[in-house]
Formats: sequence, C-alpha cells, structure tokens
Amino acid sequence: MQWLKLKFPFIYLICTVTAAAWANLERDPNGYLTYCPCMADHFLGSLAFAKGLNRTLILPPWVEYRKGEMRSRQVPFNTYFDVEPLKDYHRVILMSDFMWHLADDIWPESERVSFCYMERKSLQQEKNNPDQPNCHAKDGNPFGPFWDTYNIDFVKSEFYGPLHFDVHHSSMATKWQSKYPADSWPVLAFTGAPASFPVQFENRELQKHMQWSAKYRDAARDFIRKVLPRGAFVGIHLRNGIDWVRACEHVKDSQHLFASPQCLGYKNERGSLYPELCMQTKESIVRQLKRTIKNVRQTQPNNEIKSVFVASDANHMIGELNAALSRMGISVHRLPEDDPYLDLAILGQSNHFIGNCISSYSAFVKRERDSHGFPSYFWSFPKEKDRQQSKAHEEL
Repeated sequence: MQWLKLKFPFIYLICTVTAAAWANLERDPNGYLTYCPCMADHFLGSLAFAKGLNRTLILPPWVEYRKGEMRSRQVPFNTYFDVEPLKDYHRVILMSDFMWHLADDIWPESERVSFCYMERKSLQQEKNNPDQPNCHAKDGNPFGPFWDTYNIDFVKSEFYGPLHFDVHHSSMATKWQSKYPADSWPVLAFTGAPASFPVQFENRELQKHMQWSAKYRDAARDFIRKVLPRGAFVGIHLRNGIDWVRACEHVKDSQHLFASPQCLGYKNERGSLYPELCMQTKESIVRQLKRTIKNVRQTQPNNEIKSVFVASDANHMIGELNAALSRMGISVHRLPEDDPYLDLAILGQSNHFIGNCISSYSAFVKRERDSHGFPSYFWSFPKEKDRQQSKAHEEL
C-alpha cells in the first residue's frame, strides 16, 4: 500500500477509509439468512423469522419489473427504506455489504447451498444429473436475475421440509437451530421468502420499523406542501387494472383472498368475502368518498378536508372525482408520473385513507398508519345495506 500512498494519495485515502468501514462489519457467529423476495408483504415475516432463529437478516434488494424489459431489476433495499430503524428490532445488513465484504470468508462459492421446502421442477431441460432433486433456485424471473445481480451460483440444494416459518406458536425456531447450526450452515439462502402471505397477525406491528428513506420522506412532504391545498386531505387507493378484474373472479370460490384478513379478520370473524369488497363501481366509490368527507366535516370541523390524493394501478378517476367533489370545494390530485413507492409514502401521511381490503398494497398503507394511530377505511366495507341498518362507521 506504500506505493499507492506515494503515487496516488487521494486513492490511498479512499482505500483507507473504506477498509476502516469494512472492519466494522464483523462476522455474526449466529449466522445469516437471506432470500429472493416476491412481494413486500413477505418482508415482515422474514424479519420475524430471522429474529426467531437469531440470525442476521441479509436485506435483499427490491424486485422491480420495468415496462418493455424482459428481466427484473434489483433495487437496493435502502433506496426506499432506512436500514437503521430495522436494527431497533433485529440485526440486519444490506446484501451488497454482505456480498462485497463478508461473503468470501463466510460463504465461499464452493459452499453456497439453496434452501427450498421440497424439490422444484426445472423450467429448462436438465443437462446434468436430470434425476437429481434440486431447488433450481435460479430458474425463471425474478430468481435468475436476482441471484445474478450478486454473482451467486449454488453448488447444491437443501430441502428443509417439514420445517416451517411460524416461530410464534411452537418450538420451530429451536428445531431450525438444531438441524442447521450456524457453525455448519453460516448462511441460509432461501429460494423464496421464509414467510407467509398475507402477513401473519403477530408480525403486522413490525411495520413501524419500516421507515421511508430521506429521499422518499422529502418527496412526499414536498408534494403535500407544494401541490395539495392547505388543509386536510383524503388518500385513496383504487385497484382497477385488468389483472385485478381477473383476480376478483376468485372471490366466489374463496374464504380469504390476498390481504382480505385486514378487514374481515384472519378467521372471517368480521364477515365473508363478497364481490364489491374486491371491485367497486365508480358510483359506489363516489358515494363512499362523499360520505367520508361529510362525516369528517361534521365530527372534526377544525380539520376540514380540502383535497383528495389518488393512487391507482390503472384508472385514477380524476375527471369523475373532480366533477363529483368540486361543489364541496374539494380538488383531486395524482402524481404527474407513476411512482408506486411515492404513492405509498403520500398515502401513509394522509389525514384519512380509504383502501381496498383485498389489496396487499392497501394493506401496506394501513399497517403504516396503524403504527401512527391514523384512521383508515375500506371500500364497500361494511356492505352499504349493513351500514345503513347499523349506522356503523366504516373506520376499523
């Protein structure tokens, strides 16, 4: 390093500072856990599972799909969320930090094993060992692009069944630790998330540790301050794309669908699924939004609603809502360019929120708002006729 110091002092300084930072990344003797994510709702369960096993959670990047691109993109975890608040609950490390600074010693290429419950059939014709059971951890999208981002290949597979991920109601954590001790298995790398969907009841409160990065906190605050009129606003989520229309066809055959337990309860103690809970008409959306605004104005006259912010995967209904609410002195707004993460951050800060009971996107917003004590409601819940009979407020 002396020659570098003499010829390139600036580069030497950078290397010295970087080396000092690496030194702070000490090996966790309790081991690590990582996985390929499919959806954000899996994160809280994975975090709880890592804590239950007392392993450091390697924070995976977020998987994103861009229009016109065949392969998914992997966006670093801390692009959207701060890492430090998670450490108040359990030990975590960014995947890039682990792979660049620790993996060579802790998880060398010759010892990288993929974990899955049971054999996964390959999407490709097997060339080598066609009869050898395998997780095929890199088959398909996002799996291949995800692991390729960090140049990870697996030398073999491990089938962990019949173990499972619920560490709240049994001695499951002890069984995992016994079968896969950290000294023999320093990294548990799961083909998919070690978590249930929807979010397990016991893990919902962990949402309070998911706090937006400074970039998104600032962007949400700036939009609210600069675009929305001064005063309170209602944030609404409209799920109405063609894929959602097709998904809602399964309501008639299901007791639970996606995130429906957030309003119906995990044992359907607050009712059963019905079509309007999944897909609402434009007329019912306008009626409920007007009713919510009137209720707030009557009960909170000092917190008058001045605007509505809309997030949607397809039709934001800006024209219809402006026409319906203009006489009430309400303006309707959306982001000029689609940004689902910024939508989430803004919805979380709204004075009142109306979301889709079935949607995990709405569920993310509600969990964040619950952690702050902010009010949330759901479209068509309870049913309009039940609401009229009981005059029950739809706030949970």
